[in-house]
Amino acid sequence: MSVLRHLLPKRIRVPFARYSHAVEVPAGARWLLCSGQLGISASDEIPEAAEAQAVLCFEAIGACLAEAGMSFADIVRINAYVTDRAHMAPYMAVRDRYVALPPPASTLMIVSGFTQPEFKVEVEAIAATTEVK
Repeated sequence: MSVLRHLLPKRIRVPFARYSHAVEVPAGARWLLCSGQLGISASDEIPEAAEAQAVLCFEAIGACLAEAGMSFADIVRINAYVTDRAHMAPYMAVRDRYVALPPPASTLMIVSGFTQPEFKVEVEAIAATTEVK
């Protein structure tokens, strides 16, 4: 049972997509901050499609979570970046397959680019749990 509290204040507009406006983490929780993960495989392959890149981003985050003894249910915040408005829907479809309910707080931004022009998606995550590893 999660001790995270997902907040959707009734005084503000409901979320545009599958995310919570805020997530409260209790005192004493273990935190994991994942660096931005790009759509690149362990063998340095960069798929053309934004959706395939988003899958690689979330798989990398999943590996970080597993290494810390956590899961996608422990994510409290996601920051995501895409290089074109056209990449938003494919990214969001992938995100919705990976994130647990209730969903974490989330921000999605359109940026001008990343370190290599082939990259279309980057995702970073923050997770927290009161479970001892």
